[in-house]
Amino acid sequence: MTYQIVHKTTYTYKQPVSFGTHVAYLIPRSQPHHTCMSHELLITPNPASLRERLDYFGNSFVFFTIREPHEELTIEARSRVAVDGPLVTWPECAPAWDEVARSLPSDLSEAGLDAYQFVFESPRVSRGDAFAAYASPSFPPGRPLTEALLNLTARIYKDFRFDSKATTVRTSPEEVLRSRKGVCQDFAHLQVACLRSLGLGARYVSGYIRTYPPPGRPRLVGADASHAWVSVYCPGAGWLDLDPTNNLIPSESHVKLAWGRDYGDVSPVRGVILGGRDHKLEVGVDMEPLE
Repeated sequence: MTYQIVHKTTYTYKQPVSFGTHVAYLIPRSQPHHTCMSHELLITPNPASLRERLDYFGNSFVFFTIREPHEELTIEARSRVAVDGPLVTWPECAPAWDEVARSLPSDLSEAGLDAYQFVFESPRVSRGDAFAAYASPSFPPGRPLTEALLNLTARIYKDFRFDSKATTVRTSPEEVLRSRKGVCQDFAHLQVACLRSLGLGARYVSGYIRTYPPPGRPRLVGADASHAWVSVYCPGAGWLDLDPTNNLIPSESHVKLAWGRDYGDVSPVRGVILGGRDHKLEVGVDMEPLE
């Protein structure tokens, strides 16, 4: 499946902004079975400087500066991405999850070292007994890692209610665990916290998911949304993706932008401005499949 994706972000300020410097994580990653065929970034006002770079995790991002006064900032990312299946084939016989957790601290392979850094706490995801306790029914001793992961994903989907007004981008996994409601970012953070609390390597993934209109209704332009899910390291297989919001394994319906320790590493747009006082944010995503 090939998608044409348009992600438009608009900031409208109460007072003029005289200077702004911003970072945008809006360039899809290319991997096996997942290819970014083209990408274009349209920014208004026109930036005085713009540079594309790679971060520590290998994500592409754009750093730009605007030096002219403005009351509105528009960032429109246009991408074409081809997805032809899961990024990694899930193993038929996976190692026990507790064996994986015990092996990571002493695994000096390149893949093992990469995974081990995702075992620790990050600025927005803590480890703790409460997360381990919630995950424990899915992770009895000796259970294959893949079975445990699918079970935990299904439980989060069943136990937590999607509520777009219940949380903000600053809501902690602890609050989500208590309230049992949130959005995709919250459920991804929660699952990452559970897995890290058990000693497993888990990273936060940002991207897009294809949505479908109700039966008999037309597809609305701009009604799609950015999305978040989880990736977990399995020795011998690689990183296995899981979507707790929808209780499924991401495949052709998901497009991956970036991954990191948590949302703070890969938020779509962030920056620092001089002036503006307050602002209104509007975000629209259109993910159109191309025949």
